[in-house]
Amino acid sequence: MLIKNISVLDVENGKVIEGLDIYIKGNLISDIGKDLHIDDSEVIDGKNKLALPGFINAHTHLGMSLLRNYADDYKLKEWLEEKIWPIEAKLDPEDIYIGTLLSMVEMIKSGTTTFCDMYYEMERVAEATIESGLRGMITRGLGDLMGPPSPEERLAGMKKLYDDYNGKGEGRLKVFPGPHAIYTSTDKFLKDTVKLAKECGNRIHIHLSETESEVKDSLRDRGMTPIAFCDSLGLLDQPTIAAHCTHITDEEIDLVKNKEFFPVYNPTSNLKLASGFTPVKKMLDGGLKVCIGTDGDSSNNNLNMVEEIHIASVVNKAVEKDATALKAIDVIKMATINGARAFGINAGEIKIGKLADITIFNLNSVNFTPRNNLISAICYSASSEDVDTVIVDGRVLMRNRKLLTLNEEEIIKKAQEKMDALLKR
Repeated sequence: MLIKNISVLDVENGKVIEGLDIYIKGNLISDIGKDLHIDDSEVIDGKNKLALPGFINAHTHLGMSLLRNYADDYKLKEWLEEKIWPIEAKLDPEDIYIGTLLSMVEMIKSGTTTFCDMYYEMERVAEATIESGLRGMITRGLGDLMGPPSPEERLAGMKKLYDDYNGKGEGRLKVFPGPHAIYTSTDKFLKDTVKLAKECGNRIHIHLSETESEVKDSLRDRGMTPIAFCDSLGLLDQPTIAAHCTHITDEEIDLVKNKEFFPVYNPTSNLKLASGFTPVKKMLDGGLKVCIGTDGDSSNNNLNMVEEIHIASVVNKAVEKDATALKAIDVIKMATINGARAFGINAGEIKIGKLADITIFNLNSVNFTPRNNLISAICYSASSEDVDTVIVDGRVLMRNRKLLTLNEEEIIKKAQEKMDALLKR
């Protein structure tokens, strides 16, 4: 595949280079230059378009898309315990499969190429990932304070998921444990999960310090903040994808700055659930590689990474009372190269030898006109409707806004039918 005459965002150096050709061979970027001519290549016209690394949604719950707009305007504890958990208990594997496909339609159409999902019935999520062509970090939500099955069965199920699906989809799937949170697990279960992580993917995905009450309860029950407690268990000795970190302390930032600790900023969810304001500037200043995630459809209520980038770009300016607190290129790095580092994948940049995970924006739109600063445009004025083409692992998943691997109309129809049936159970 040869993409001709396209503008390319160099994320690492924070600049746009005009009129480049990108040659993709197999699943890798094989060459970048001007006036490339490769015989027998499928050619994509890049005129009036911008290529950037595909967005990496570092924390989400894909199967929850059926619950979009189902329970809103509640406090987090009430929202979870009285609304979400009871209806989740009625979900069956096929519900989660269809809900996941619906999420994948939304992600592809807003430029996401890689996601990290924490949920259950993850076998069905893995199958949907293979079908869609996306790159997936598959993490089963674990905890022994959430009712059956038993702790032993939960851990055995996670090990089987890893054995059955890690590396599948031509290598696009990675599988590793996802302990839900310290408040849904006993200390012993968390320690057992750490042991399992060393056998399964050597990574952990967990919610940490999302709310003030979580921090206060941890101090009361364990005598430590959540992140310090996880460190005491050895959990942070593995690369850790830590969702939210809304209430991370200065001491914790210092504690994890030399570890492979990747906080995931979820601005929309944190705002909507009134969880607080993540101290992104402090984390970046402390050397942490902050990522971005949408969280799930029932707390966001979308998986639109273009919108998430926009909100992430502006919220911290207001919180810090500093218009320079978070620059546009910083946020784009959080949504691309930082996510790639968090998951240990050879992506996040448009460079020779990197995976061909590329999102292409149509610049011939109101949102990009005039073309004063394309990096600013991605953060401050772009819309998901401007995403024209999405390539993952060298395969085109969407071209000219037409999905090529998923049947959008059929998935929307099935999703509505599934939710209608769920409400009658």
